[in-house]
Amino acid sequence: MIAAVDVSPREAEVLELVGAHLSNAEIGARLFISVRTVESHVSSLLRKLEVPDRRALAGRAAELARADEPHAAPPVLPASLTSFIGRVRERAELAEMIRACRQVTAVGPGGVGKTRLVLTVAADASGEYADGVWFVDLVPVTDPGMVAAAVAGALGLGEQPGRGMTESVVAALADRHALLVVDNCEHVVDGVALFFERLLATCPRVTVLATSRARLMVPFERVYPVPPLSLAVDGESDAVALFMERAAAVGRPLDPPLRDQIAAICERLDGMALAIELAAARYPTLGLDGITAALSHPLRMLTGGSRADERHRSVRAALDWSHALLEPGDRALLRQVSVFVAPFTAAAAADVTGSEEGLVADGLARLAEQSLLTVTASPDGTEYRALETIRQYATERLIEAGELAGTRARHLRWCLTEAAGLAVVGADWRARFDAVADDFRAALAWAADQPERHADAQRVARRLAELTFNRNLIGESQQRYEQAAALADAPATTASMLRHAAAVAGCRTRGDDMYRLHRAAADAARRAGDTAAAARDLATAATVAYRFSTTFVRLPPREEALELITEAREPAGDDPAARAAVALAEAAVLTDAFGAAQGPAGNAVPATIARAERAVELAHRTGDPLAESAALDALIGAQSWAGDTFATAATARRRITLLSSLPISPAGTHELIDALGIVTEAGLGAGDVPGARRWARQLADHPSLAEVGHRATCRLLMVDALAGNVDEVLTGSVRFLDAWRRAGSPAQSLLCPAAAAVAMIHGLRDDHDARRAWQEILDRLGTPPEHTYGYGAVFDAMVLLHHGQAPKALERTAPEPRQVWKWVTWIWHHWYVALRTEAAVLAGSPDARDRLVEARTVVAGNPVAAAIVERAEALLDKDRERLLATAYAFDAAGCRYQSARTLVLADGDHAARGAAALADLGLAPMAPPRHPD
Repeated sequence: MIAAVDVSPREAEVLELVGAHLSNAEIGARLFISVRTVESHVSSLLRKLEVPDRRALAGRAAELARADEPHAAPPVLPASLTSFIGRVRERAELAEMIRACRQVTAVGPGGVGKTRLVLTVAADASGEYADGVWFVDLVPVTDPGMVAAAVAGALGLGEQPGRGMTESVVAALADRHALLVVDNCEHVVDGVALFFERLLATCPRVTVLATSRARLMVPFERVYPVPPLSLAVDGESDAVALFMERAAAVGRPLDPPLRDQIAAICERLDGMALAIELAAARYPTLGLDGITAALSHPLRMLTGGSRADERHRSVRAALDWSHALLEPGDRALLRQVSVFVAPFTAAAAADVTGSEEGLVADGLARLAEQSLLTVTASPDGTEYRALETIRQYATERLIEAGELAGTRARHLRWCLTEAAGLAVVGADWRARFDAVADDFRAALAWAADQPERHADAQRVARRLAELTFNRNLIGESQQRYEQAAALADAPATTASMLRHAAAVAGCRTRGDDMYRLHRAAADAARRAGDTAAAARDLATAATVAYRFSTTFVRLPPREEALELITEAREPAGDDPAARAAVALAEAAVLTDAFGAAQGPAGNAVPATIARAERAVELAHRTGDPLAESAALDALIGAQSWAGDTFATAATARRRITLLSSLPISPAGTHELIDALGIVTEAGLGAGDVPGARRWARQLADHPSLAEVGHRATCRLLMVDALAGNVDEVLTGSVRFLDAWRRAGSPAQSLLCPAAAAVAMIHGLRDDHDARRAWQEILDRLGTPPEHTYGYGAVFDAMVLLHHGQAPKALERTAPEPRQVWKWVTWIWHHWYVALRTEAAVLAGSPDARDRLVEARTVVAGNPVAAAIVERAEALLDKDRERLLATAYAFDAAGCRYQSARTLVLADGDHAARGAAALADLGLAPMAPPRHPD
């Protein structure tokens, strides 16, 4: 089925993943291609499969998948594609306008045909935009602050932690030549105006074509008033042609002699496209005479007002009589289903109307026959939707009937039921959530404005916060948790929601928000009379300021953190959780266990360890794995400062054991992401390369890091580079670089070792241009001077030794390990000592033997570093048997590069095997070994 549409194998893979509702970054990570390549494939698929937007493309993917199944049922009531009639002049004018102007708004009353016109113009112009045409429907958006999220969804962008959706969209489109079509802006015009202003100022090659009932009042805007369909132009009439085509589509072709009568009807309807389509849908049952009589009824007569008002009223008139001709039950059904902002099924409509599903399905079919609903096939069956103008009209009828509150209340209950059904994340969970999320948001917006509904609104907000977190919409998740806190009627509930919001802020790397929300939670806990909980929140805020200092914009000063601890001590009392929180804050602030930017410079290691151990002991007593994990993180910092490599690794593994079985939650996710990064580095420092790679892989594949591939892969690149997994480094570096650039090329020291690792691999491959490019990236990341003898020395020394430049490698590692800054060497200490020792041996240094003795003591227990030192001693002693034995040690330790290097160093027949192994890895030949005399 897919092949018949001329879809390439790679496009088919992309289409399948779009159907699974993955973002472009997630697809790129899954297929090992850049996000830009994914965007290109999606744009191509939109054209080839003739669908307007990403949501429709996902539905088409599911439809094609079902068609490829051996016993798949054909789609029920598929949507009919209607032709676009006339408007030759308007198409030409609007097309010329978007070529000349960067932001064009097609304005006009509902039903004039704005959407069909701009979609046709956009399709005509698609070949002029190298990066495609993208369609965004704002009808389901009920919050002006969600405009950027709607655009991001259409573009296939997920949220990048540390950036808002607007920043993510702007970054993605910054260098794109694209046309963005944004439909139905009028009800969120404030959000649209702010978003467009930022987009147009930052993305010079993006053009925006919007539709709205009124102008948007944004810079650069050019307004194109959409006229009604022509009634008579040189004997031709677009309005008449539309009526005849639509009437023929419902089974009653009209004879040309009837054109004058049709023209009279179209003139009465002012050439309004929607009104004409509604009238044409009635032709099989009323005939032209019946339609004329209905429109001539005194109650429907058009009188007074400006011409623009009349045009709007002509649509209302057509809706009025079309509505009046419905059976009472169908009228009620139409107005009640108007509460749905997204496509809905008959089962959903039955729940909201309180009627039997079979009867509702029959009624929906009748409404569709009268063009009052559109019908599409979906993976879950037939779906219905009203055009926005019809939906607004039906909502007015709902209000007039006094049924708004009752219907919206049933819709709210339906949302809560659907949300409960989404609590368990399954294979099709994303698609099911996306199908109903807009209705959840609409129900919440209504209930939040009804004081008597705040309890239900709070439940919806909390459910939506949980669901959006699982959907990786973490910005919205934080917003909903804060909304749930504001809607809560009990201060204790408010405090709980604020703590959840703070945890989500942590996942977003928003330290300022974490700090603010924990302090707000403390205030709420005080109001609830829970002084111990307030103490815990105050102490946690102080800890956050130090533990996550690199995620702050405005870093709280040390004095402020000390005041929080003082404020927390007394109310903590004997409460175990509060005491543990205060102890951790003291370890963080008083002895700087986390090495914060604002920490004291001269804190003593014994005091730091003592404070951290006390925090771990108290946290363990609480039985809370998250509290204990945070305390263990402080102990890891203290142990690393003490230079206890193996204790550091053991404590890091203990954190993972604590967290591995916890259910998914914001706090658990935040803690796990941090723990995986630390355990990878600690494992690498202790020489546990297989373990480090396992944890780094888990980190790289974590869903919450899908949109920040540079952060997701940075540890894995380090491990793979040291292991000699060249292909994996080259593949992973594509994701790293692509994501880093999409994130705005941030200067983050966390990323420096990864860039240095990739540069090293290119150095081992003799790819000088690529190595130079990655060195430039390293410079842009802002490598701190104190890191010079950490990862920098390790990776540089490996390249120099590979190319036979042992004296330079020795010079690069000249400082004694104890002279090197402690925070850098805690991961790299053993690697540095081992490579420094080998360089001394190969360079013929007179103190090589002394260095070997000292190094053996330092690296004892580290399988990789010990093997490097053993190899150096074997070279010094000219003991080939011992030398070859280290090759097996390297293989067992997961270091293929060092194993191959050993064989080359062994010379003779072994050197050929080593050279072949290096070639298999994709590396350049080593320089001929120069054995020590």
